[in-house]
Amino acid sequence: MPDLAPSLVRHRLPLLASWAAVAAFLFPRAAGLERSLDVGARVAGSESAEVERELATRFGSPYAQYVVLVVSDGPAPTTPAGRALQDSLVARLDQIPGVAAVRGYSGPSDSLLVGRDGRTALLFVGLDGSRASPDALIPLLRAATANVRGATLRWTGQTALNADLRRVSADDARTAERRVLPLTLVLLLVAFGTLVAASLPVLAGGMTIGLAFGAAALLAARWPLSIMLQNVVSMIGLGLGIDYALLAVSRFREARVAGLGPRDAAIDTVRHAGHTVALSGLAVAVGFAGLLAIPVNELRSVGVGGLLTVAIAVLIAVTLLPASLSWLGNLVDWGRAFRRRSAARGEAWRRWGGWVARRPYRVLLVAGVPVAVLAWQARRMVVGEPTGDWLPPHMESAVALRDLVRAGRSGLLQELRVVLELPPGSEVQTARGWAAARRVQARLAADSRVGMVRSITSPDGVRSLSRLEFLMVPDSALRSVVARDRRGVLFDVVPREEASVTALNELARELRRLDPAATTGLAGTRLRVGGLPAFRVDYLDAVGHALPFVAALIVAGTFVSLAVGFRSVLVPLKAVALNLLSVACGFGALVLVFQDGHGVRLFGLAAPVDQVFV
Repeated sequence: MPDLAPSLVRHRLPLLASWAAVAAFLFPRAAGLERSLDVGARVAGSESAEVERELATRFGSPYAQYVVLVVSDGPAPTTPAGRALQDSLVARLDQIPGVAAVRGYSGPSDSLLVGRDGRTALLFVGLDGSRASPDALIPLLRAATANVRGATLRWTGQTALNADLRRVSADDARTAERRVLPLTLVLLLVAFGTLVAASLPVLAGGMTIGLAFGAAALLAARWPLSIMLQNVVSMIGLGLGIDYALLAVSRFREARVAGLGPRDAAIDTVRHAGHTVALSGLAVAVGFAGLLAIPVNELRSVGVGGLLTVAIAVLIAVTLLPASLSWLGNLVDWGRAFRRRSAARGEAWRRWGGWVARRPYRVLLVAGVPVAVLAWQARRMVVGEPTGDWLPPHMESAVALRDLVRAGRSGLLQELRVVLELPPGSEVQTARGWAAARRVQARLAADSRVGMVRSITSPDGVRSLSRLEFLMVPDSALRSVVARDRRGVLFDVVPREEASVTALNELARELRRLDPAATTGLAGTRLRVGGLPAFRVDYLDAVGHALPFVAALIVAGTFVSLAVGFRSVLVPLKAVALNLLSVACGFGALVLVFQDGHGVRLFGLAAPVDQVFV
């Protein structure tokens, strides 16, 4: 950047004023970022998303999205006291905007809403599907039931679990920042020896995070972004912001030691450290840009957050910092805490580099064997959602899920929602349509992984309804299970308690592979599968199908950007190879820690998991 460098330093005051204006505009918006982000996961254009959307619109179902209130340690729901408690809860919840419907135990046909112990009660609370983010209702629901006496109330369900998991993750990221920043400042103080020089990279890292949060808040007002963006901005912003600023400050101080004045040293910083920072930022940005090709809201949000963070970190390092350093001049060395020993340290590193260069094969063997062994472990990685109790123990929705497991009702959260689409002229009230629905009911109920199937042909999952009885059912009772045009029929498939996550994922795949005409005996029919297991399948398939393209894009983009920057072929080839090796080592570490259990307790898990969700 030889032409840009003198201009940046010469116009440092307008540049600093511009950065101050940007900070004044974006920092206040950063505070409201979390309220603008989605906590739910979505796979754009997936079959599970299509089913959820149709249930809310075409069916008009109030339970297209729902959460479950688990009522334990209170009166049995079949007793007068239990019914009174349930009625009071229903009255409270009905007052909350965004609650579409509330369903509790009303008789023997609602046996699934009572635990096997006879004392645990479940309330299904339907969420308004027209809301942009039903996840925002979770705090309101919890506030409404926080002061209820006489029972223990906990919320769970896919929406509540998603909300809690992502908020716990965001809270953990903030906690990590608070712990890491002081430690980083101490390490930089030891490295630089002065308070100002050590503080600049930390301030740059913090500013990178704040500006990226503010910019993300502006984007989130127009496009849906996941709360996972917060995590990536915090981690990448802190790392790159400090790293790039460290390069700039180090180069400036070296130039000053070499005899250059503050302005010339700042120009030298932009020309040399700025070139390195720009190349590094471009390579990192290519990786994040690749995530935009995956049709999963969470991963696209990670890509957006990464791109914003990298761009801001690079701009701070090549514009704001050099301008600030040229203005600070000798003040960079103010607040000396340690005696200056940079020359001795530099000589020590040169000796170490010379020692390594004289023994390349031995060093490669000693360092390469452990790395190769770690990378080799990646071949054993099993990708998927872990089974067992791996959720954070203090998370309310996880505690409620354990309550459901003890009550023998956790299968309600793993429902498959199968929609039968009938051809024109064969509506469900016709003989052909009714026969097709009965055949689907029988096929689903016959599967060994299925505990119960509820539909218009069997509302309680036990007794079958005749077509004549169906014709007598009022329209108001059909809205949750039959589409308004009478050509769509919903089957809620409740799995057996012992059915594993893997088994349910496979069940979703099998149902999607069914020949609808052969299953129903009616040409022109269509079967679509939604629900949590189907969402997991859609998520894994979306990531799996896009991964080769994304990996190729990242490798090619990294190679081209480094080849242009270094005007070399060997250097980018080496960089790409080492990057791939680093990724393999990361996956190998996941296997050793989380699958094999080596040190897993250090990460808050009581036992290893059978699969890794990446």
